[in-house]
Amino acid sequence: MKKQQPQPYMGTVKVGPKGQIVIPKEARDMFNIKPGDSLLLLAHPEKGIGLQRASVMSKIASAILAGKGKDLYPDEEEEHLEVFANAISKVEEDKEKDE
Repeated sequence: MKKQQPQPYMGTVKVGPKGQIVIPKEARDMFNIKPGDSLLLLAHPEKGIGLQRASVMSKIASAILAGKGKDLYPDEEEEHLEVFANAISKVEEDKEKDE
């Protein structure tokens, strides 16, 4: 029996008066996002905004800082990769301090 692939999901969200958004239930279910999960907001003035689990981004940052950035992102400048990885690492450090 062939495993059914998850269907892409796109929805709209409204920004509330405090700048908050709600991730639609369908997207939370698709990505198994639960209350208390840590998500990292990625923002780039030209590429847009994205969300990813902090744990996934931490692994990517570790790989970049271990010198494997060009393997992951061959078209990106090394300096940008290092800035990106250091920013992710700082978020993780700050999160651990808060816990």
